[in-house]
Amino acid sequence: MPRRCTFIVNPLSGGFSSSRVWEATTTLARNGFVPDVREVTGPEEAFLCARRICRHEEHPLIIVGGGDGTVNCVVNGLSPGAATIGVIPFGTSNVLAREMGITSPSHALEKIVAGVSRPVSVGRIEKDGNGRIFLLMAGVGYDGAVVEGVRTREKRALRTGAYLLSALRLLPVWDRERLHVVADSRPVDCHTVVVCNAAKYGGDFLVAPGASLFHPGFQVVCVVSGTRTAFLRLVCRILSRKGAAGPGVEIFPARDVEIRGTKPLQSDGDFYCRAPVAIRAVPDFMRLIV
Repeated sequence: MPRRCTFIVNPLSGGFSSSRVWEATTTLARNGFVPDVREVTGPEEAFLCARRICRHEEHPLIIVGGGDGTVNCVVNGLSPGAATIGVIPFGTSNVLAREMGITSPSHALEKIVAGVSRPVSVGRIEKDGNGRIFLLMAGVGYDGAVVEGVRTREKRALRTGAYLLSALRLLPVWDRERLHVVADSRPVDCHTVVVCNAAKYGGDFLVAPGASLFHPGFQVVCVVSGTRTAFLRLVCRILSRKGAAGPGVEIFPARDVEIRGTKPLQSDGDFYCRAPVAIRAVPDFMRLIV
């Protein structure tokens, strides 16, 4: 019996092309799926599309053709515990796809056709009575400021290089404000904190080896030293694929994190708000095709 699925596509994603969408829909149809293609061109549209699907279907299968930002918006529109999500990487960094070992859109389609899925835990950011879900990470401090400073035209032209440009623009006006983090009752004073629900960051760069989408809880990466030199050393460790652990950095597990301060926060690679915030682990929020 054919299986209905909704194929949400973002034509503004960095790796989008009409031929890739045609290949995906053809492959799905050939393997017994009935894809309903929905184009979304902004975060609100992706969120509302996913919400409508969950209101009309008890256990929907939703395939997302886009980047991490599009996936994040779709996930935020889901009803907890109801949906199964498949991801076809059409984005700039595609961190989620890389986290699952997906190497290309065609590889993603192979996994979707096979249909193996696992329950996934997510993080929930709480701010002034509002909440936002993240799949990969939430960062407050320098990385939040870098994401906030990315310019749309640079991202479209340079893709991941736009984040480097934003980082370079921040160096002359270095922010020395501190954050106070309380993670499962453990207090830490730091310059920047990244709450990791996945091991990788920004692509194939390993930051928190102990983090996993499939286990409730986070690896909390606190950059305790606030100097430019300390950050340069951290970046060198990450670029050399050694992970974030090292001098000036504390990494530990937690399920509940309170972050006090006023620095910007990025969620799955998009600017969301400024601290203070509370972050909670939410187990079994959805199923993910792996």
